Amino acid sequence: MSSSLFVYVVVPTRNPGGLWRQWLEALRFQQPGVSGLVVDSCSDDGTNFDSLPTGSRCIQIPLSSFNHGGTRNRSLQHLPPATDVVVFMTQDALLADAQALQKLVSAFDDPTVACAFGRQLPHEDASALAAHARIFNYPDASRVVSLADKGRLGLKTCFLSNSFAAYRVADLLAVGGFPSKVILGEDMSVAACLLLAGKRVAYQADACVYHSHNYTPLEDFRRHFDTGVFHAREQWLLDAFGGASGEGLRFVKSELRYLLKHAPWLIPNALLRTVLKLLGYRLGRAEARLPLGLKRRLSMFSGFWS
Repeated sequence: MSSSLFVYVVVPTRNPGGLWRQWLEALRFQQPGVSGLVVDSCSDDGTNFDSLPTGSRCIQIPLSSFNHGGTRNRSLQHLPPATDVVVFMTQDALLADAQALQKLVSAFDDPTVACAFGRQLPHEDASALAAHARIFNYPDASRVVSLADKGRLGLKTCFLSNSFAAYRVADLLAVGGFPSKVILGEDMSVAACLLLAGKRVAYQADACVYHSHNYTPLEDFRRHFDTGVFHAREQWLLDAFGGASGEGLRFVKSELRYLLKHAPWLIPNALLRTVLKLLGYRLGRAEARLPLGLKRRLSMFSGFWS
């Protein structure tokens, strides 16, 4: 980690369960050492937040006040004044080695880079479907993109994941921080704003965390419903960078090739999921015409609709 930069880690939590001890252990092993802030939404699973690394602390917020963007904005008010770079993680993203944070933050050696994200590897228990999703979205080659790349990459230009992402604090604040009223996608929204402001986004393939989800078909539907809601409400993002349909087709082709090689018996399941994802996304795009009660039932983040 660059000795000239002061780095601070922020992780929102809610009932982190058995992975929490591993998460803390991975953070403690980082070289050089780093401290951070836990923003806990009133966990009730008995998790002990007292044994944090030196210099770290935990604040509690009401569960009803959690919002993907708003909660992260609130955390910015608790950063030590000298913080140059803030790293946002999720409670289920385990740092893969003792230099993971150092490798991520090295992206800021380039003064034009305003944010960076690392590679996500599948957990040991990841299904073939979950493993492919990580391989597709997080390749083994690093890259740095600017607004000039949108013609080639489209919406993928501003792809980012707050499960393991770092921001230069001054640049983040200059674009107003995170959007406070989005169902998800606060990370992509900020990346888009930074790109439009002339900054660059780095992907650090050698900075790794273990992070994956074995979603059920219904969870896939709900996740894509929420993505459709996000795109419907943040139309400026698609206007600025283009739509996501081409990337979706490329994902399906890649998934089928991967399953043919590794788990052909899952192909019918994958095709069913593809239909459910598309249906969920289209319903999300049309959410303005749906009753509120139905949207709560279709959404993975039902609290957003309160």
